[in-house]
Amino acid sequence: MPAAVLLVVAAAIVGRRLVASGVELFLGWPPLLAEWLPHVGPGTPAAVVVAVGTVVWGPELAARLRWGALLAAGWAAAFAWTLSLALVDGWQRGVVERLTSGEEYLHDVPRVAQLGGIGPMLRVFSDHILTTAVDPAQTWFWTTHVGGHPAGAFLLFTVLDRIGLGSGGAAGVVVMLVGSSAAVAVAVTLRALGHEDLARRVLPFSVLFPGAVWVGVSADGLFAGWLAWGVALLALARGPLRAFAAGLVLGYALYLSYGLVLGALFPLAVLLTTRRWTLLVPALAGVLVIVAAFTAAGFWWFTGYEYVKVIYAASAAASRPYAYFLWANLAALAFALGPATIAALGPGRETSGLPRAATWLVGAAGAAILLADLSGMSKAEVERIWLPFAVWAVVACGALPRPRRWLVAQAALALVVNHLLLTVW
Repeated sequence: MPAAVLLVVAAAIVGRRLVASGVELFLGWPPLLAEWLPHVGPGTPAAVVVAVGTVVWGPELAARLRWGALLAAGWAAAFAWTLSLALVDGWQRGVVERLTSGEEYLHDVPRVAQLGGIGPMLRVFSDHILTTAVDPAQTWFWTTHVGGHPAGAFLLFTVLDRIGLGSGGAAGVVVMLVGSSAAVAVAVTLRALGHEDLARRVLPFSVLFPGAVWVGVSADGLFAGWLAWGVALLALARGPLRAFAAGLVLGYALYLSYGLVLGALFPLAVLLTTRRWTLLVPALAGVLVIVAAFTAAGFWWFTGYEYVKVIYAASAAASRPYAYFLWANLAALAFALGPATIAALGPGRETSGLPRAATWLVGAAGAAILLADLSGMSKAEVERIWLPFAVWAVVACGALPRPRRWLVAQAALALVVNHLLLTVW
């Protein structure tokens, strides 16, 4: 823990010095994408109530509730925590405007109709990734987040719009519902791998996940929930049909964010634990069905990725120094993980007593984060970008003694961050 605190302090000091020297980090409060703005909002009392309730009753209820009731209660509590944190910034600023800005998904949804529908949109999606800054012949280009992700992410928000959930408020609630469900998916996975007691100990920590500050509302929170359920489905699989379904979900995750190719480490951890290698073939078949569907529709993943690397090199990332973010990224991630997760991952902790399955999952999270960090494709903003990996690191908290004390620390960090800083996501 002291090392993590020093890392955060160092990242803040060095970041400010870089900005003062003229380096453009595009961060208002390094190492986070945020600005200093102490405030309270309508979500403040609700967030405190959820935090206190989870700390006081969470561990006991998690230990004795029937499994189905526990999952329902856990999802409800995680959603309430996420929503109340978002509402600290108010409904309009904290929810509605998060997905409707000029850089976000909903901004571009009207273009789908202009292009003639979903099919034509997918066929020309890659043609409009490059900006005029890198391709002067470009007539128009997708907004930052649409063009910076595979077509599957934008397709989801287009479908939400088609079913009447295309407003900032409705889409924001959907994102928080899916994102907060990651807490349940992690628990389901642990139980499916034979560790129900651990799942019950971890769930209160997943509920009070400090990264919920960014789950509400960023699409990366939705990505975290989506990937987590793909892993959970594979863990539950005992035959080819469920494994195939897991492959479909995991395959679509590849089309939500290019970085989720690293999410393959989690299903690999499940297979290494269960040794059900016969499930690999139907799971891969499910993945290939998704790949074939998008390719047939006109979107080739590798073309999109190559174009994104071009616009990334010409974006804010161009002035963000790799040497600084190589370690400052970890300081930013610390805000999403929280003191309990960091302590649980620290040397000499009881995490060595975690069962093999949990160790593999936590190890997969660490490996995904390390690879993403070294890639240089995540310079800053990782407090939200790495949410799909961070939710699995929380599994380590199941080995911590005195859980209530650590739950207080998790909740306190999230409350302090959300009330002192105005985060962009």
